[in-house]
Amino acid sequence: MTYSLQSYLPYLLTGFYHTLLLTVGGLALGFAIGTSLAFAETYLPRPASSVAAAIEQILRGIPLIVIFFLIYFGLPYGGIVLSPGVAAALGLGLRSGGYQSQIFRSALESIGVGQVEAALSIGMSKSAAYTEVLLPQAVRLSIPAWSNEFTVVLKDTSMAYAIGVSELLKQAANVVSITLQPLEVYLVVAGIYFIATIVVTRTMNVAYEKWRIPGLGGGAS
Repeated sequence: MTYSLQSYLPYLLTGFYHTLLLTVGGLALGFAIGTSLAFAETYLPRPASSVAAAIEQILRGIPLIVIFFLIYFGLPYGGIVLSPGVAAALGLGLRSGGYQSQIFRSALESIGVGQVEAALSIGMSKSAAYTEVLLPQAVRLSIPAWSNEFTVVLKDTSMAYAIGVSELLKQAANVVSITLQPLEVYLVVAGIYFIATIVVTRTMNVAYEKWRIPGLGGGAS
């Protein structure tokens, strides 16, 4: 029997919808983790800064697939059972947090200590200076590097296949099992990932050019 790949495209796009949910969830959690670690590493005294640096290295040093397995198969031993999707989003967020901390720490260091001293001199706390003065600038400076992290997380969602998440690659494997057309199916999948990556990169470049801070940072990547 001959199968039309066109008839399975909505099925693949459903998988891509789950891929986007994982990407957004992982990046949002990674942002929270990354900015917190960056603040601790840059502005807190030891041992807090050393602990933050150690956490960053651990998150970046463990393969993502191992993080998925530790969360999905390991947490139940402690009585915590997560769905495959939640476990995957958590794993992506932890891994991305390690890398986003580097991105934001580099941006914070490029701003300089003068603004921190100025904020503290008018009575702001370190945390207030960070969230109200430094972080907004760091986010704008980090757009080029962050857009790269976005595409990395987007592609890393394919590893969630290993714990049963019905993302794009999982759906593609299901289609292949029916159509027996692996080349055609995976070419379509590659095209979907490629288009999504191009759209994200160009959108972020436009955003950076619009919001870049004169005198700080370089051109768009």
